[in-house]
Amino acid sequence: MSWFKRENGDYESGSGPENAADSAERTVRTEGLWIKCVGCRAVIFKADLESNLNVCPKCQHHFKIGARARIDLLLEPGYELVDGGLRSTDPLNFTDVKPYKRRLRAAQEATGLDDAILNAIGQLGTHSVVLSAMEYAFIGGSMGAVVGETIARAVDRARIGRKPLIVVAASGGARMMEGVVSLMQMAKISSALAQLDDAHVPYICVLTDPTTGGVTASFAMLGDLNIAEPGALIGFAGPRVIEQTIRQKLPEGFQRSEFLLEKGFLDAVVQRRNLKSYLIRALDFLKAPAVA
Repeated sequence: MSWFKRENGDYESGSGPENAADSAERTVRTEGLWIKCVGCRAVIFKADLESNLNVCPKCQHHFKIGARARIDLLLEPGYELVDGGLRSTDPLNFTDVKPYKRRLRAAQEATGLDDAILNAIGQLGTHSVVLSAMEYAFIGGSMGAVVGETIARAVDRARIGRKPLIVVAASGGARMMEGVVSLMQMAKISSALAQLDDAHVPYICVLTDPTTGGVTASFAMLGDLNIAEPGALIGFAGPRVIEQTIRQKLPEGFQRSEFLLEKGFLDAVVQRRNLKSYLIRALDFLKAPAVA
């Protein structure tokens, strides 16, 4: 129930439209300045979170970051983006709740990317590397023909140029809207990586939250060194699907990076702030000449 009613635009003294506009100008907009951590539920000033590499300063929860931010984090300034301009042709003319073409346009507009991947060449410390970073914000980082072709090109660049390859995985798996075309990318990338291995060129995969489905079942687990960020969900099927299938409660932390490290599926779990220095040390070791 309203206790006061204004009619015909009448305002009390000092509360007219001009004063209201002045008040609005003096109001500090706080929307988007704070974010709640999904790990500890603490409310964090967004600028503080960003200055801490999007890692919660209280519980160390690692928030998702985009492909461009990954490249900026790892490579020295002056890197070059390559292998761009590829876009899906919607080979199946797929429609579910909405047409796949519309999903693609929306994702392209939201992220500014052609698909869920960026390739770059540049320096990581003293090492000249090829870096391929996945973008989870683009249809869940799903792997279709464009993602598969782009990563395959990164593998070829690394092999021909004899530069170490680093892939940062962040994906819900193969893109169902492209059907078997997306599944073919698993074999395509894996066979390219076999050639890279034959050429004795180092390959490191960084698994981030989440890395699941066909991506985990192919290139994400084929690195000479497989490392992950803390708390990352890594697996083929998700834990909820597994529980519903086997009708058993899964262990605490199942499919998280720490659990996989304990079981021998990963070589290391590395904090984001230490990731670049860790990769540099790893490349120093992998590229060191063998001692006779």
